[in-house]
Amino acid sequence: MEDLFKKIIYTSAGMVAATAEKLQKGIDELVEKGKITKEEGKKVVDDLKEDTESRKKEFEEKVKDVVDNVFKTFKVPSPGEMEKLYQRIEALEAKVEELTPKKPAAKRGRPKKTTTTTKKTTASRTRKTPPKK
Repeated sequence: MEDLFKKIIYTSAGMVAATAEKLQKGIDELVEKGKITKEEGKKVVDDLKEDTESRKKEFEEKVKDVVDNVFKTFKVPSPGEMEKLYQRIEALEAKVEELTPKKPAAKRGRPKKTTTTTKKTTASRTRKTPPKK
């Protein structure tokens, strides 16, 4: 979004520069034809440059206000807020790393088969004793 506004400002500055060049050519032609003096032509160009500079600052202020309002409306964090968030994330990652137990390295190769044996009790092993009288 910020890039878009920069492009608008640069495009506007380019248009102003092109207009100033055309104006200068027109002034030069008028001076050649003797319709205005060189000093008058210089004054017109200087006045245009001063006016353009003041309007450029006003335009930049207005664009900045619009950008700020857009960021606030859409709750886009400022670069300073983003830096704070990055620092918090890094601190939290370090804390998680610190609190996470280290796991032993996994062994490579096929897992070994384990066999389980079950004990079977048979009736012959279990002996019942007759009750005593």
